[in-house]
Amino acid sequence: MDERPTLATVVREWGRIGCIGFGGPPAHIALLRRLCVDRKRWIGPREFEDAIAACNLLPGPASTQLAIYCAWRLRGRLGALLGGAAFIVPGLVLILLLSALFLEGSPPRWVRGAGAGAGAAVAAVAVQAALSLLPDSRRRAESLARWAVYLVAGGLAAATVGPWLVLVLVGCGAIEIAVRRGHAHALSLWPLVWVAFKVGALSYGGGFVIVPLMQADAVTHYHWMTSGQFLNAVALGQVTPGPVVQTVAAVGYAAAGVGGGLLAALVAFSPSFAFVLLGADRFGRLRENRDARAFLAGAGPAAVGAILGVSIPLARALSETWQFGVLAGAAVLLLVLRRGVVTTIVLAGAAGVVAALAGASLPH
Repeated sequence: MDERPTLATVVREWGRIGCIGFGGPPAHIALLRRLCVDRKRWIGPREFEDAIAACNLLPGPASTQLAIYCAWRLRGRLGALLGGAAFIVPGLVLILLLSALFLEGSPPRWVRGAGAGAGAAVAAVAVQAALSLLPDSRRRAESLARWAVYLVAGGLAAATVGPWLVLVLVGCGAIEIAVRRGHAHALSLWPLVWVAFKVGALSYGGGFVIVPLMQADAVTHYHWMTSGQFLNAVALGQVTPGPVVQTVAAVGYAAAGVGGGLLAALVAFSPSFAFVLLGADRFGRLRENRDARAFLAGAGPAAVGAILGVSIPLARALSETWQFGVLAGAAVLLLVLRRGVVTTIVLAGAAGVVAALAGASLPH
C-alpha cells in the first residue's frame, strides 16, 4: 500500500473525479477504483469491493457514498468532508449555472429548443439505465418469482403513484426480510427540504429512482416547474459530471433560486455524509447482515422496475410531435447502437436547437 495521501491530494483528486465523472455511478466507481486501488494502491481490491457492497445497502446515491468512504478511509472524518465536497461541488456549480440558463422565465428560443430536445431523450435514458441494472439485480435474487413481483411493483408504482414510490420500495424490502425470516405473513421551504430529504435518504437503486419522487411534488403539487422544465432538469443531471442526484439542485433552483438549489443539494447529500461518517467502521458487518441483504434483495428489483416505469410519465410529459421523433432516435442510439448517455443527450439537444431555428413549435 502506498503512503497515505495528504488532505490537499484528496481534495485535488476527488475534485478531478467530480469534474470528469460523466456517465453516472459506473463511471464514478471506475474512476475511484483506478485511483485508489490500481494506481495509488491506497485501498485493497477486496476492501474496495466490500465498500461498494455496503454502499449499495444504504439509501441515497451509492457512488457519492463510496467517494466519501474512500476519502474517510484515507484521511478520516475531515478527509471525508473535504473529499466528498470536492467530488460534489464541480457538478453542482455547473448544474446551477445551466439551471439559470434553461429554467429562467424567457430564455432564448434556441435554448428552449435545446432543452426540449434533450428532455425528449430522457425517457430512453431511463430505460437504458434500468436495462443495464437488470442482470446484476437478477443474479442477486434468491427467488426469481419474488424478484419479478418486486420489479413489476416498482415499475407500476413509478408509472402511476410516483410520490408514494418510497413506500413500495420499503414494502418490498420488508416483505423480503419477512420471507427470509420465515414470517411471510408479517408484512415555506419545508416542502423543498422534505423533497430533497426523500431524494437523499429514502431512495434505493440509483439516480433515476429519484425522478418519480420529485416529479409529482415539483410539477403537480407545488408547481415549482412545468413538465417541460422538469424534463430539462433531468437532462441537466445527465449531461453534468458528478452524481445524478444533483438534479435535485435544479428543482431547488426552480423553487427558490440559487439559495433553493444549494439548500436542496445540502439536504439531499447530507444523509450520505452521515451514513459514512457514522457507520463506515461498520460497513463489513452491514455487508454480512442477513436482514440488510434481504431488504436490498426486495427493494433492489423494485427500484430497477421503478427506473423502467419512470420512462412512462417522462414520455407522457412530451408535448410536441417532433419530440417523440427525438425520443425514438435516442432509444436507437442508446439501446441499439450502444452510444453513451452524454453523447445522446447532447445530440438530442442539438436536434432541439435545429427544430427551434426551423420554426417548430416548442413546449410551454
